[in-house]
Amino acid sequence: MISLRELQDADEQVLFAWRREPEVDRWMSDAAFPSEAAHKAWFDALRGDPDMRGWMIVQGEKPAGLLTLTGLQNHHRRAAWNWFLGSVEARGRGVGRAAQVLGIDKAFGELGLEKVFAEVMADNDPALKAQTAVGFLREGYLRAHVLKDGVRRDVVLLGLLADEWKSSGDRVRQSLIDARMIAA
Repeated sequence: MISLRELQDADEQVLFAWRREPEVDRWMSDAAFPSEAAHKAWFDALRGDPDMRGWMIVQGEKPAGLLTLTGLQNHHRRAAWNWFLGSVEARGRGVGRAAQVLGIDKAFGELGLEKVFAEVMADNDPALKAQTAVGFLREGYLRAHVLKDGVRRDVVLLGLLADEWKSSGDRVRQSLIDARMIAA
């Protein structure tokens, strides 16, 4: 089963270790890999800043990835959506799709947002596939938008509205419940 849980102190080192892995870092749009001190400051802000929320994606009992929402305090009732799978065992098995359903439920339910949006590297086919599978729609394409490792990379803009989730969320959620990926 896939679930989301609140971040714990020990997660900071787990996330930092994942972030050092080339397969994870290659999809991050950060300019450079953060120092350990910078990563800890980011983690502390994620846990303490009311403008941001983060959850550990858990597969069974084991941490599998991270899902975050930022920009929660704006009057637009929208937030930037980010997620990644750090655990190699979780990739390609529907974990990202399941975690996103749980996160979307939190965004539109608990947090009362009207929109979540994401920037995804244009060549990150697994993330684009996982996000469109749960209902995100392509809203734009930014050419040479991110500089990563000295190379300009294109970015796809994706968005999901609360009303769209109301229409399709039950179907998407039920398919994951039936597959025993998430709890009912």
